[in-house]
Amino acid sequence: MAAQRRTVGFVGLGAMGAHMARHVHARGMLHAVLNRSAEKARSLARELGVDAVEDASELARDCDVIVTCVTADADVIALCDAFARARRPGLVVVDTSTIAATSAMRAAAILRSAGGDLVDAPVSGGVEGARTGTLSVMAGGEAETLARATPVLECFAARITHMGSVGAGQNTKAVNQVLVAGIAQAVCEGLALGEALGLPADKLIPTLQAGAAACWFLDKRGATMLAGDYTPGFKLGLLVKDLHIVREMAVSAGVDHSVVDLSLEQYGRMMSEGRGDEDTSALIRVKRGSTDR
Repeated sequence: MAAQRRTVGFVGLGAMGAHMARHVHARGMLHAVLNRSAEKARSLARELGVDAVEDASELARDCDVIVTCVTADADVIALCDAFARARRPGLVVVDTSTIAATSAMRAAAILRSAGGDLVDAPVSGGVEGARTGTLSVMAGGEAETLARATPVLECFAARITHMGSVGAGQNTKAVNQVLVAGIAQAVCEGLALGEALGLPADKLIPTLQAGAAACWFLDKRGATMLAGDYTPGFKLGLLVKDLHIVREMAVSAGVDHSVVDLSLEQYGRMMSEGRGDEDTSALIRVKRGSTDR
């Protein structure tokens, strides 16, 4: 089947998923959408002129490829159970969620028992990357299965890297999340210090960006966090969820996980204050020595 005729279903229409589904639709491949909140699916379906379904098995019967973008390991497993019940040979599920590698392998086994297959394809780039179609995809799975999924992934990704067999994508995402957490720690702590020393933000941030401290997080979040704007590009509650998975992996691998532990402790403090829907850059509240700004 030619790439442009691929029939795609999309599950999970949150802050990132809705943008990703729109990109698939723009390439003429989106057939139907499914979301836990049925009204959200119906609304997007009306906007795009596609079907909204309420049953995952129905989606599997009608689509060649299904993209999932959900929150929890249990959600992915339950969806793959439902897809497998449709018994559609050749079905490819592309899971862009962040889950444990062992859960990805379990989901793949469920699908393979029914003649389908899985690509674990977690993404990085946040809401901005989803909106602009420039996400980085870390893919795990069989090369032939990934080849069939690639035309769909290309709808919303600037880079697609095959990291190995199923589970390798999630392992790569775990490394990514350690770096994300560590960079947030450094940038928030540094800018809190600069603020306390009275340095002007309009000069400080461009100066830092011109040197060795330059990074995406400082560029995209530096000015907003100093202005007290914590509109989420990536919710801190989701990072906490991911870091719990990462810590288990690090413990199992026998490597240091002090950055993960510190991030879980400090973000956990903010979670207890009901700030889980704020951006990860809200960590600067803690670095200021107070969480009330």
